[in-house]
Order: sequence, then structure tokens, then C-alpha cells
Amino acid sequence: MSNIALVKDFIAAWEAQDLDRVMGFFTPDAVYHNIPMPIVNGLADIRKTIAGFIGMGDKLVFETHHIAETSGGAVMTERTDKFLMGGQWLELPVMGVFEIKDGKITKWRDYFDLGQFQSQVAKINSQKVAE
Repeated sequence: MSNIALVKDFIAAWEAQDLDRVMGFFTPDAVYHNIPMPIVNGLADIRKTIAGFIGMGDKLVFETHHIAETSGGAVMTERTDKFLMGGQWLELPVMGVFEIKDGKITKWRDYFDLGQFQSQVAKINSQKVAE
């Protein structure tokens, strides 16, 4: 399997909101850095972090605009990550980098605007309260 195919399968596991399947893509010593948030090390902490993201939406869609693999096997994605929350979509532009060894993700970095994410969550939450 190419590393691009692996990342596409990983994204499909997210969209299925299948936490166990998502976690199966990582090495035991994996590192997840959702920049600008703190680095998360190891499966237990990565699982806790991902569970929070998966649990915040009724539906997830990772719309991949571009995907490429370097000669060293790293995969880069330009995406819009979408979370259906309370009947409303939160949409976040994301650039991701996946480092892969022996068919498993060793390092995953996503770059996004935390302020944009927080303002959309606040707007959705305030509209829920108003209802």
C-alpha cells in the first residue's frame, strides 16, 4: 500500500468516527501535534485527544483538496475538516503532514488557525443556547 493510500484509509476511519480503527494507524511511540496546540505523545494520550475531536461532532468530513507524497514517504494533505455540530457545520482549513514508517504513522502534524476554530465553536454554541 502506498503511503497516500494509507492516509486516505486513515481519513476514512475518521469519517466513520471509528476510534479503534483510527488508533490502529499509529506506532506505539507516535507523536501528534495539532499546531498550535501542545504536542501529544504516545497512544494513550493520542487516543484521548482524538476521542475529543471525534466526539464533538455528529458527523465528520475531511475534504482533501490536495495530497502528495515526498520521496522520503511523508504525505502532505491540504484539507477542509468539517464537523457537524448541533445541525451546523464547522469548517476548518488544515494542512497536514504524516510521517510514516513500515505502514504506520509515526508523526502527524496538522496546521490550522486555532482562533478560527474557537470562534466557530463559540458561534455554534451561542446559537444552541439561543434556541
